[in-house]
Amino acid sequence: MEHFSGLISAPYTPFNADGSLRLEQLEKLVEHSSSTGLAGVFPCGTTGEFPSLTLAERRQVSERWAQGAGGRFRVIVHVGGTCLEDSRELARHAAGIGVDGIAMMAPYFFRPASVDELVDYCEQVAAAAPELPFYYYHIPVMSGLTLPMRDFLELAGGRIPSLAGIKFTHPDPMDIRRCLSFEDGRYDVLFGMDEALLAALALGCRAAVGTTYGFAAPLSQAIIAAFDRGEMDEARKLQNLSAEMVAVYRKYSGAHPAMKTMMKFCGLDCGPVRLPLKPLSAAEEETFRREIEATGGLQYCPGAENAG
Repeated sequence: MEHFSGLISAPYTPFNADGSLRLEQLEKLVEHSSSTGLAGVFPCGTTGEFPSLTLAERRQVSERWAQGAGGRFRVIVHVGGTCLEDSRELARHAAGIGVDGIAMMAPYFFRPASVDELVDYCEQVAAAAPELPFYYYHIPVMSGLTLPMRDFLELAGGRIPSLAGIKFTHPDPMDIRRCLSFEDGRYDVLFGMDEALLAALALGCRAAVGTTYGFAAPLSQAIIAAFDRGEMDEARKLQNLSAEMVAVYRKYSGAHPAMKTMMKFCGLDCGPVRLPLKPLSAAEEETFRREIEATGGLQYCPGAENAG
């Protein structure tokens, strides 16, 4: 599998008002992903509210993305969770529907206590779909696991033949750089913090996974383009705008309810979040709309110019 380059969206799972899956809306998300030039999608991850989905729902969502992509962009399905056999089942299912890879977060209740134990666990999941590229999803803020990823690559590289890299959602520039340089850049490092994309580009990352790429891809694509041209003042200006927008999202219950509201503003209504998350109230939505408009960033969110 060739190295990733570009933006990978972490898409929301669409729900109806009653909380049931709204699978038909995925077709609109698929076409939006293609039209905005994304390199791939990462369904059923943190943004997709995977802990709040049943296994059957995760399979249904993955199938719709695999069918819709049609080779226009890659589909990397997240199969992680707290039950090893569930993750193995999801990996086997992913192998049967024609996706381009799988990824997994570490179990986040009973956690591996060492890199060796983490590799043991990942090895079992990857072996369930040995033909698919495997990515470890490093997100300590959610998993509680802060093990060094360079050590993970050194150990896992010899034990997981399908290892393709790491989805790196953690602000540790030294570990990122050491992962990128390991074995002459053998592994992908897919950076997972939208508000710090420019820093990751400076470290050498060429691909990134993020929620905002599902509705504001042009902003981060402009950051990449300015960086590639060597126009660092412009790149920093655009990154500042991204950071200001993310700061607004984070004011509302940890960002996800607000960013799902942004999807609605862009004509990509994915419905409410599921409990224990709570959607924005009508009053909060109106306040949020004013705050996000004030950043000046809606010009980079296709369809949102007339939000509200």
